[in-house]
Amino acid sequence: MKALAKYSDYAYALLRIMAGFMFSIHGMQKLFGILTDNPRPPVGSQLWFGGILELVGGLAIMIGLQTRLAAFLCSGMMAVAYFQFHWQFRLDEAFFPVVNRGELAALYCFVFLFIACRGGVRWCVDREK
Repeated sequence: MKALAKYSDYAYALLRIMAGFMFSIHGMQKLFGILTDNPRPPVGSQLWFGGILELVGGLAIMIGLQTRLAAFLCSGMMAVAYFQFHWQFRLDEAFFPVVNRGELAALYCFVFLFIACRGGVRWCVDREK
């Protein structure tokens, strides 16, 4: 397994690029109604602003533009999404993501927190030296 260590920067870059890409697709769904049957949220609503952050933040993470800031903001938004829309502060088994269907929000939250800590590394617009 030690032989894989030399590829860790490449694997991390792929994680960053794919997480950003998939997150931006969520924003496109909300803002433009593509690839979904869900109605678009009203302009100016919390979900609309969330869609903007998903689209812009996801693209920024994907291309590596202000990666730490974008990932930190997206991580925070996913924490809010988990607590507000999934867990809803109930003191029962609904705390667990597998019960409240918040797995994706929790996973994005921690992936983006990791990206915020690590930065762009490879294949990014503003690569940190």
